[in-house]
Amino acid sequence: MSDFQPTRAIITGSESGIGRATAVALASAGMDIGITYLSEPERAEATAAEVRELGRQAYVEQIDVSDLATAGAVIDRLVEQLGGVDVIVADAGTGDNAPFLEMTLDQWRHTVSTDLDGAFVTIQAAAKHMVAAGNGGRIIGITSVHEHQPRYGSSAYDAAKHGLGGLLKTVAIELAQYGITANAVAPGEIATRMTGAEDEDPQTIDRPGVPLGRPGNAWEIAAAVAFLASRASSYITGVSLPVDGGMLQMGPHGGSHITSNDWRSA
Repeated sequence: MSDFQPTRAIITGSESGIGRATAVALASAGMDIGITYLSEPERAEATAAEVRELGRQAYVEQIDVSDLATAGAVIDRLVEQLGGVDVIVADAGTGDNAPFLEMTLDQWRHTVSTDLDGAFVTIQAAAKHMVAAGNGGRIIGITSVHEHQPRYGSSAYDAAKHGLGGLLKTVAIELAQYGITANAVAPGEIATRMTGAEDEDPQTIDRPGVPLGRPGNAWEIAAAVAFLASRASSYITGVSLPVDGGMLQMGPHGGSHITSNDWRSA
């Protein structure tokens, strides 16, 4: 096991959901946290308050990761405030849903520029600081089960998440020489605002098609991120870890048991 001991992390999109849970999980693991938000500063400050209650420092910055000319500078500011960066978690994301033949170019660009281009810019900015510091690092992207399997009506989202997975694999082989690992966490259905279940207990939601029978909790994703951000993951790089309750295992079984064409809708 390496002697890497992370103490400073940046999580994009950490005002709610998976990002917020990840910020708290990494603070619990002893890290000061750089928090970013798009349009809800009060939610970001609530995340910061949770981090500070754990005795760690929290710094908050607004970012639009799809604004490629400014996103990198926001990461630079957080690195300066933190005094460096050991972990970057690219969580900020969105998804425009429409059948392929109906998807507009604006919808396509909105999703791809946020989920892929924005991840590239923010990850690269943090990685440059990691390389310059010479202490190694952890790069983690939040992709999706749709990094691995498509969903009807999600061409832009599927393409962006496939692309982010490929980017992280390339980063893994290029930055390994600097002691930096790069991995993805690929959530299934998680009870967050993005899935319309932000305030619901996933244990109360029935999902017969998922082997574990329910959606996941944001904290279950955060736990996987925390492992990949730790020194315990020192020999893991270039992988995508599905955290999906077994969803991805159901392809052939699900296909043979679907009894209507209801799935052909976005």
